[in-house]
Amino acid sequence: MHIVGELMKGFLLPRRIEEFKPEFLARAQELFPADVEFFKANLQGALPAVSLVGETALLTAFANDVSPNLIFAQQLFGLGRREDVLLAISTSGNSDNVLFAVEVAKIMGIKVVAMTGRRGGRLRHLSDVSICVPAEGSYAIQELHLPIYHMICIAAENEFFGA
Repeated sequence: MHIVGELMKGFLLPRRIEEFKPEFLARAQELFPADVEFFKANLQGALPAVSLVGETALLTAFANDVSPNLIFAQQLFGLGRREDVLLAISTSGNSDNVLFAVEVAKIMGIKVVAMTGRRGGRLRHLSDVSICVPAEGSYAIQELHLPIYHMICIAAENEFFGA
């Protein structure tokens, strides 16, 4: 969920909507002229992102009624598009719920970037890009993932919003 926050709002760079969504401001001027300056000052360019762990009602309903191993795969199947990228995170690289989501991504033509531990597990081999940090314990792997996903967010922001 933290990564989604970094992608959906400005992280390090300004993301002024007048530069990225001028058509939005033009339409806002037609419909809500009193609010245009407020929108301009506060809305930011966003990279569409969702966290597959955030929909608690869906996760519990699907896990109870269908299969807990497919909770992420189901969401990806419903929301994913060919031009998307799945960031799959598993410290062991062998989490069934993550692996099934990756398999669905591959079937749908969605690119997969994996973050995992030293060995990488099955996830390492299923992904288009695998980032295997040099650690073994979950806590150590998670600590090493933090700067990496921040760098991924910085790189994406530079690519889409940099000068």
